[in-house]
Amino acid sequence: MGNAPASNLFGRARRWAIALTQQKSVTGTDGEASFGLWFANMLGAETVFRDAKIWTIEIEPGDGRHCVAMLVRGTGQGTIVLTGHYDTVSTHDYGQLEDLATEPEELTPALAKSLHMAETSAAQLAKTDLASGEFLAGRGLLDMKAGLAAGLAVCAEFAERVGPVGNLLFIAVPDEENNSAGARRAVQVLPELSREHDLDIAAAINLDAISDDGDGSKGRVIALGTVGKLLPTVFVAGVPAHSGFPLNGVNAGALAAAIAARIEWAPELTDGSQALPGTPPSLLSIRDGKAGYDVTTPATAFATFNVLSYRRAPDEVLERFDRLCLDAARDYRAQLARRIGSRRSDFIAGSIPLYRYETVLGCLEREDISKLEALSASVAAGALSLPEQSRIVTEEAWKLSQLPGPAMITGFGSIPYLATTLSDAPTAARLRAIASDIRDGSSVRYGSTVSCTEYFAGISDMSFFGEAASSGFDVVGRNTPMWRDGVRWPKTNGLADIPTINIGPWGRDYHTPLERLHTVYAFDVLPRILRDVCEALLNPDIQ
Repeated sequence: MGNAPASNLFGRARRWAIALTQQKSVTGTDGEASFGLWFANMLGAETVFRDAKIWTIEIEPGDGRHCVAMLVRGTGQGTIVLTGHYDTVSTHDYGQLEDLATEPEELTPALAKSLHMAETSAAQLAKTDLASGEFLAGRGLLDMKAGLAAGLAVCAEFAERVGPVGNLLFIAVPDEENNSAGARRAVQVLPELSREHDLDIAAAINLDAISDDGDGSKGRVIALGTVGKLLPTVFVAGVPAHSGFPLNGVNAGALAAAIAARIEWAPELTDGSQALPGTPPSLLSIRDGKAGYDVTTPATAFATFNVLSYRRAPDEVLERFDRLCLDAARDYRAQLARRIGSRRSDFIAGSIPLYRYETVLGCLEREDISKLEALSASVAAGALSLPEQSRIVTEEAWKLSQLPGPAMITGFGSIPYLATTLSDAPTAARLRAIASDIRDGSSVRYGSTVSCTEYFAGISDMSFFGEAASSGFDVVGRNTPMWRDGVRWPKTNGLADIPTINIGPWGRDYHTPLERLHTVYAFDVLPRILRDVCEALLNPDIQ
């Protein structure tokens, strides 16, 4: 990018947003792996950051991906973290326009032209937006390189001041679109960075994007927390039988389907907030363990579920999930008993036991645990998803336990994202008050209304930076088969537990070819809001 003369927030935010977008960084590609070092070099070439400390943090030895950190010092120890992710989803969905997907200024007119025969409501809205001149298109521009650029613009203005109060620590991370390895690594090293640079980290601002298909009022928000997400799983061990004699066994696939039907949209796992009704749980995957076709009923099955929460800790989520599985098994057996009438089946007379993964693990001998650990390390080294890795390891643990079927084994199959909210601690309360002041004065101060919401609606890196509902969190580690080798959760510093809010750009249709950014808000209003929040929080004299 080279050096550039001092400019206003708008000019810097726009320039950097386009430059970051032009540098491809699709999750899991060489572009993501090379982006961190490129980004650090780009920052180092900026004259305005000549006195800043800029460095990279490798996710883990040999990984190749890096967090990018920049410390802009003022006076004192007080520090605010400005953070966001730089990885994006793939560009393949752009079709003939893929070559322009990361060139916003070229893509925008080309995309507008391609929509001249728009038929769907989404395409028609995109056509109108692009014709208005208020939106700019591009893969990753909205989600979320414009947010990073706004944070950089604030850092640049801060660097130009004489003796500003406090410090800004900018951290850009990879892998948010996958397993949040970048944010989790950044959180892990924050205590060390604080000691090394004599920082007192007061708060973090996540810069993630918000989508709004309306007038933008739902996108111009300060989110004071984030929703949490867990992936409960159930492994069903049945009793296989020849399909000509189905009463001689228990069909694991059918039982898993009954569990899925019971949990789908279950109110018992729907956790709302005061302002939001809550998102019901939903089945994400279900499969039996058969390698191919034959006439034997499935011996095993595995199902995963999406469960979002605002207030519930993981231990409560798993307790509710277990009860629903037991309810489903009881009702399933009762239904089968009614269907066969007076005929006998030894497998529907009694209850079907439920074990948690940690219970099955506790049944293993040391030699068996070593075998299981070797399998876990092997599957983690491959390309399988975390849920599939969990299925394989759970099935092996079940076999090694020699427990009889039928049975159900519950646990978790992926990275835990905990809900966060601002606590009653002094700094968190001050951050909430500042956000409220920004909201109340937004029309006059920025010429644009801004609102506050208790929760960011999407899954985000806030779960690792923020004040999380972590009571009972240890139940996740004990019942996630891939906790050590797949998730690789650190023994310490897994959660930063600092007051964290989200203030990011708004636009529409991210993760689709119609992804577009509202430019005035992203390049003008957003940087000013970020600047004012940082200044108010770092300077106790500002009320």
